[in-house]
Amino acid sequence: MIPSAARAAASRLFSPEFRSVFVKTLGLTLLALAALWFAIEGLFEWLAWPWIDAWLPSLPSWAGWLGFIVAGIGLALGLALLIAPVTAIIAGLFLDDVAEVVERTDYPNDPPGRAMPALRSMVLAIRFFGVVIVGNIVALLLLLVPGINIAAFFIVNGYLLGREFFEFAAMRFRPEAEARALRKKHAVTVFLAGLIIAAFLTVPLLNLLTPLFAAAMMVHLHKAISAREAA
Repeated sequence: MIPSAARAAASRLFSPEFRSVFVKTLGLTLLALAALWFAIEGLFEWLAWPWIDAWLPSLPSWAGWLGFIVAGIGLALGLALLIAPVTAIIAGLFLDDVAEVVERTDYPNDPPGRAMPALRSMVLAIRFFGVVIVGNIVALLLLLVPGINIAAFFIVNGYLLGREFFEFAAMRFRPEAEARALRKKHAVTVFLAGLIIAAFLTVPLLNLLTPLFAAAMMVHLHKAISAREAA
């Protein structure tokens, strides 16, 4: 069930039907990541660097350059951890577009899903954004614990991303409470699917396509689970 959903989603990523969604998603994701980079960099220069300079005024000039390099590496790591919440926000904007393409092309004989109202979609995406931020802060803290740092990344993001994308896909056909109940009933399956999404996040450049891949995959997974429930 999960491998077939992942294969079906991956096969659609560069199809003509996904092209317009891809352009919008990629553009907004790049814009959001760039904005986050400059925001974090500016925050560091405004708060951290003056404090360091005040405490260590006699640092040689080369130490300043070294500090900026270390800070840049830290910013890059921080940005990597923020990819998950950024993709959650982008998915909230374009999940319905992706779902409509998948449903129209792969399930033409099934009734189409209902797009969520824009305001409701944004409320859910923003609410989940906060949850993912907290989860990734926990994962960041666990990076300091040898042996469980990589596992922490996959467990946290696998659970959160699986939950987010599955419930969005399910709510095209079900009330919110019913979608949540279905996700809890198949929690292990949804979590394992979320691990695939988390793994997708670790691939440079391809991880910018995470919203499209995850949304399409969860549409297929929801269809498969619904068919099994009806059998």
